[in-house]
Amino acid sequence: MIDRQFAINLSRGLEVLRAFNPADQLLGNKELCERTSLPKATVSRLTYTLEKLGYLLKVDRLQKYRLGPGVLMLGYPMLAGLEIRHLARPHMEQLATKTKWTVNLGMLGRLEVIYIDAMRLDRRNFLKPDIGSSRPLLTTSIGRALLLASSEKDQNAILNRIKITDPAQYRKDLHHFNRDKAFYEKNSYCLSLGDWEPNVCAVSVPLRVGSSDDPTTALNCTLSGSKLSQQEIHQFIIPHLLEAKHNIEKDSGRIFISRKS
Repeated sequence: MIDRQFAINLSRGLEVLRAFNPADQLLGNKELCERTSLPKATVSRLTYTLEKLGYLLKVDRLQKYRLGPGVLMLGYPMLAGLEIRHLARPHMEQLATKTKWTVNLGMLGRLEVIYIDAMRLDRRNFLKPDIGSSRPLLTTSIGRALLLASSEKDQNAILNRIKITDPAQYRKDLHHFNRDKAFYEKNSYCLSLGDWEPNVCAVSVPLRVGSSDDPTTALNCTLSGSKLSQQEIHQFIIPHLLEAKHNIEKDSGRIFISRKS
């Protein structure tokens, strides 16, 4: 069924912008064609237009593009308007100081977690989390926390989109979500012991702040190369994480309207 409201050209332009990442900051039209599966002529028109609008910068000597400052301008109004970032920041600082772990604040994207704040105290963290970086939903504790904070309707819709987008990966990763769902119901937090990256462990909790109209957010702690056992994590890290969650929700001063309905 054709969705007549869907703007294909806009969608293609955003796909070009999403093709860039921290590891690949310079991309030419040929590489963009490969990453977006778009025709060469289409990519050429899109990169030309995006450059003129300031969303791409052209490196003439390499005949490649990098993201331009216009991309930052798009994100700033949203970040500045996220009250949860300002509420959570002092508690994230305390949590990072107490645990010596990296602490992140994440928001539910379409099919991924988007970090909206990060405090990297774990200097061994090779993943270098930062504002705007993304993580998969099913294989990360913060992704699963966000899913569990969503209504059953939204949760099923997200899982179905993941299944359609990448059926093989969905079949491979679904057991992580099912396992952590049962774990969360018993322990009130989500746990990942190398589910996404073998040498990274993480614990996460959803934040019950705002109303059903506000973005779903979650808080996590991560550590690279951890030698702590699950019991030690539960004993030494989780009390601080749950304390931070409680304080953020308390400072929000709002009544949470459950998304489970």
